[in-house]
Amino acid sequence: MRIEEPESKVKKSLRSKMRRLKLRRLKLRRLEMKTNTVKRFAGAMVLLAVIGSSVIDVAAQRRRSSRVRRPARTRVVPVVPTPPPVVYYTIPANTVLNVRMNQTIGSETARVGDQFTTTVTLPVYASGIEIIPAGSQIVGKVISVTRASRKSKAGTLGVHFVSLRLPTGIARAMNGGLTNVSEDMNADSEGSVEAESATKRNVVFVGGGAATGALIGAIAGGGKGAGIGAGVGAGLGVAGALFSKGHEVEVQSGTEFGVILNQNLSLPKANVR
Repeated sequence: MRIEEPESKVKKSLRSKMRRLKLRRLKLRRLEMKTNTVKRFAGAMVLLAVIGSSVIDVAAQRRRSSRVRRPARTRVVPVVPTPPPVVYYTIPANTVLNVRMNQTIGSETARVGDQFTTTVTLPVYASGIEIIPAGSQIVGKVISVTRASRKSKAGTLGVHFVSLRLPTGIARAMNGGLTNVSEDMNADSEGSVEAESATKRNVVFVGGGAATGALIGAIAGGGKGAGIGAGVGAGLGVAGALFSKGHEVEVQSGTEFGVILNQNLSLPKANVR
């Protein structure tokens, strides 16, 4: 009995040591498992970070490459051909244009500032080229009106011509006066007619009675004193008694007379728009 007691004590100590050792091993295993789990998690996170950065780099490279590869937009501008320069021709002052009245005007109803139109009946040329074709429109303006008086003084109607419009639509301002188509005129080889400038005289429509309606007269001294008159289409050298018959002026539609240029007029040829 004395011998068995120490053996049991030894066994008990050994058993306790074995238990402690097993507990330590178990703790170590658990700690190792935790460490391995952390390592694995960290590795997975690192792997995910690497994969994510590579994906971002690839996407950025694709965007850059797509931006670089995208062709630049080019705007196609249509080429508009430059038209040739327009050549202008000069119709000199004192050239007479033959026109026809489009309305009826008279000293009894007309007022200063009233406008009317006339139509060119014969073409006008410059350097052998037609510049003002027949059918062009010339606008006139009433600048003075004198009613016939009871003292047997005929009425007068002063006019001025301010603009020209060609059939092509081209319009130009002009300075023209009234004249007769047969007074002191010289036709050149191109068909242009020249006469004495209307600025040197006061040419007006004069009342001519029921037979003629209107005469063309050059009043001496700007309306004072005696004058001379003529039927439209005749010369201005008729006796001054025509001014003393006391008739109102009536320029009927269709009446033909002359418009004299007081200044040069520059225009392209007739077929240029």
